[in-house]
Amino acid sequence: MISLFEMGGLSATREQVSDWLKREEDAAFVRCADMELAQFLNGLIVDRRGEREGPPAVAERRLENNLILRKLKIAFELKTEDMLEVMEAGGLKVSPHELTAFFRRPSHKHYRVCEDQILRNFLRGVQLRFRVD
Repeated sequence: MISLFEMGGLSATREQVSDWLKREEDAAFVRCADMELAQFLNGLIVDRRGEREGPPAVAERRLENNLILRKLKIAFELKTEDMLEVMEAGGLKVSPHELTAFFRRPSHKHYRVCEDQILRNFLRGVQLRFRVD
């Protein structure tokens, strides 16, 4: 994980990563800021897809679930069918139209906000599909 942060432009220590991964109930828990999470996701994209041409990606100061979903889609090179399978593996059945609404511009009339539960189910599906034991 430390190397993924570095690929995204953040030098994170083992202690920082450890504190970010603790449960919220733990006294040593530290919330990972949006920019730090964006740097991790950018590093994940670089790790899985390679460096892109041009300047490196700039980490966003504010992340929303829709952007997190988009970055994970890019990192794991998921097509619509793959995303639907991952969502279903995570326990959520979503139609193709609902899924594409998450990737539209917020000003589009069919844009849909990705709620926490949807992202949580997607992450559970990613874990089941890509986890290496």
